[in-house]
Amino acid sequence: MQLEVGAVLEGKVTGITKFGAFVELPDGKTGMVHISEVAPTYVKEIRDYVSENQTVKVKVLTIGDDGRISLSIKKAMDSGGGAGRGGRRPAVSPGRPGGFEWQSSRNESGSFEDMMSRFKQTSDEKMLDLKRSKDGRHGGFSRRGGGGNGGGGR
Repeated sequence: MQLEVGAVLEGKVTGITKFGAFVELPDGKTGMVHISEVAPTYVKEIRDYVSENQTVKVKVLTIGDDGRISLSIKKAMDSGGGAGRGGRRPAVSPGRPGGFEWQSSRNESGSFEDMMSRFKQTSDEKMLDLKRSKDGRHGGFSRRGGGGNGGGGR
């Protein structure tokens, strides 16, 4: 099989570094997935998303003159080649444990404008709540005096 840019393939993770993962492709060649190409979210620790000997779907981004192969897991998802769980995601963690994920699994449908409208509405509600709580505390500072250092002045 001839390796070409844009191809979506399955490969096995053979090594992990702090900047990416090395993936062995079906033709025996090895490419690298940079940490920024692992998931559609910010990845601080790559081992939260992939592990050695894991099979992943990757898209070939570039093939350098020196033979280096640049791969992407997240772009394999975008091209429809990332059928993992439910046909939408590759064999990668769905997100950071307890963290934020841009593509909400509970709201897969809807346009960008719809998402922004919901975000703005939620943000406005939170700002109103903050304003109400601040007004209830008369400016947020204690009026008891003492200067906050025990009143000793030394």
